[in-house]
Amino acid sequence: MSGPEEGSPALPTFRPEERVCGNCKLWSPHSVDHRGWVGPCRLQNSRGMFPPSAPLCDKYAPKGSAAPLPVVQGSTRGRTARSVAPVVVRRRADPNDVVDLEGLNMTREELMDIFREASGLSEPPLAAKWEGGTVRLVPGNPELQAKDLPIDNLFHKVTMVRDRLRVLEQKLNAHPKLSEAEKVEMQSYITRVYGSLTSFNVLFKEKADQFVGSKGDE
Repeated sequence: MSGPEEGSPALPTFRPEERVCGNCKLWSPHSVDHRGWVGPCRLQNSRGMFPPSAPLCDKYAPKGSAAPLPVVQGSTRGRTARSVAPVVVRRRADPNDVVDLEGLNMTREELMDIFREASGLSEPPLAAKWEGGTVRLVPGNPELQAKDLPIDNLFHKVTMVRDRLRVLEQKLNAHPKLSEAEKVEMQSYITRVYGSLTSFNVLFKEKADQFVGSKGDE
């Protein structure tokens, strides 16, 4: 369209409180037609030309304020952020892998057996005849009260001593700073301890779990 011709009506003005497009900075005058002054909206071009007296819309921006940004048509789907964190892949340990502990070579499974025994997780079975039994400690003085101890508790303590002795024996045999003579001497002390504990062999169900001392101590 062409601009306004000479003699065109004056551009209408509106009071600030009037909510019409003429008070919106998005509307601008363009030309004059049979309705008077008309112009387009910067954000809604599809409306074409319309007079400033048109009622405002939800995009209304009073003159002197910041105009809203135009809406960009297109895909509104957000991009999924790609993780940059490192991926940690854990390899399952082979129980047959050999572990070197200060010169002591054993498989992971053998080492775990020692840990399980030391923690009581693989406690050997108690002989059936002692299950539910009680050990009574009777003082020499008949006026004193006897002490009853469940055999299960006693057996647990005995097996804990056995397991710790086995771990000590393994550490002793693998110690890098001990001479062979020193290892033999210390091993003899452990063997004597085993011999002192053979009295508790009667509690074990399996013979393989029992204490074994020197020939004279058994």
